Amino acid sequence: MSNKLNETLIMKALDWAYEKAISHSLPGIESSFTLAEEYSKQEGSLDEQIDSLIKWQNAKSAAFGFTMGLGGVLTIPIAIPANVASVLFVQVRMIAAIAIMNGYDVKDDRVKTMIFACMCGSAGSEILKNVGIEIGTKLFQNVLQKLSQETIQKINNAVALRLLSRFGGLGAINIGKAVPLLGAVIGGTFDGFTTNVIGKVAKKAFFKKI
Repeated sequence: MSNKLNETLIMKALDWAYEKAISHSLPGIESSFTLAEEYSKQEGSLDEQIDSLIKWQNAKSAAFGFTMGLGGVLTIPIAIPANVASVLFVQVRMIAAIAIMNGYDVKDDRVKTMIFACMCGSAGSEILKNVGIEIGTKLFQNVLQKLSQETIQKINNAVALRLLSRFGGLGAINIGKAVPLLGAVIGGTFDGFTTNVIGKVAKKAFFKKI
């Protein structure tokens, strides 16, 4: 089977990352529910707790990017590079934890789609805006509850296309094939930066509006 990235593989990787993130099926690795519970117990406001979560996952994603760039240890049951799948897992888990901390049901397909949209960072806001969803407003949850399956599919398709451009070009993955150590350093730095951006978008999308 070809391991060339395409939109179908990206969606399979997202689904894999999501299932692992909200379950307890990876030994020694916290689920989104565990993360949400841990950070909700910290001192400070919800706003501060979420910022703390993002900061820690930012470092975690950079570390995953570095180790996976050097070959990695995870076995991914789909034809996608381990460094891509592992970083998707860390970022999806972080967003899901933010959603849980704000009272959202991550087992709802509509919430799952919003989490996938947040994976696109600032571009995710544009994807949602194109289907009439404005994040960061009091009406976000009301609009979310009315999402049709057709709209969900449209958002998922746009997300897959966007993430394909993020991971499928001449980025750190291909550099790493030629110069493994350099590729790992570049990949770790890039993954940490994007995780921070993604975290801020997720916070804006899911943060409780009073």
